[in-house]
Amino acid sequence: MIIAGIIPARYASTRLPGKPLLPVHGKPMIQRVYEQSKKAKLLNRVIVATDDKRIFDCVNAFGGEVMMTSNKHQSGTDRLSEVAEKIKCDIVVNIQGDEPYIDPENIDLAIKPMLTDKSLDVSTLAIKIKNADDLKDVNKVKVVIDKNNLALYFSRNFIPYDMEQKVLKDFQIGNRIFYKHIGLYVYSKKYLLKFAKMKTGYLEKMEKLEQLRILESGDKIKVILTKKDSVSVDSPEDLKKLNRK
Repeated sequence: MIIAGIIPARYASTRLPGKPLLPVHGKPMIQRVYEQSKKAKLLNRVIVATDDKRIFDCVNAFGGEVMMTSNKHQSGTDRLSEVAEKIKCDIVVNIQGDEPYIDPENIDLAIKPMLTDKSLDVSTLAIKIKNADDLKDVNKVKVVIDKNNLALYFSRNFIPYDMEQKVLKDFQIGNRIFYKHIGLYVYSKKYLLKFAKMKTGYLEKMEKLEQLRILESGDKIKVILTKKDSVSVDSPEDLKKLNRK
């Protein structure tokens, strides 16, 4: 089994232009992501996929593997798919380019079920929500799962809904269980190429969550629970906070 980790990276960002090249403790963010990903034991190869020469040159400069892609892609998954189609691999891991300190063990954790259960097409990660801020934050995606740890739904709102209103009233989580989705995806290559060709679904358009296209089509996503969170950089404030640590 050949397992490739691909990091889609684009220069344009509404809130943080040039994000992959911004410094995180003295190194470009994309270099931090790449170096962390290389520590994963189950990855045979790590590739940055970009349509921007500045990012391409940066990755080359620190000795990473990088491939240029079309500038017409609408999403990171489309960029991922283009690279996956060109290389020899069986499993593809979509690694977010804005998580400079992604835990390599999380990458391996997400891959493992795909190696043991041949019926799986997609796997991802989730972590228990422990504070009210994460529960209320629409940028922190929530997921509900069934008894087999298959995703039932993803939402920017908090789910499941608390009919007793205790969470709504004082945001004391207590014994209630909520999961935050961690946006690391593992695909069989065959399914990834199929997914990239699927039409955008209604739920995906409503929530602005690409993974809902998979559920709406009737396919399944395995959710693996982790105890290690992954911090993403979405704004200038996030970057300042990270660099202060």
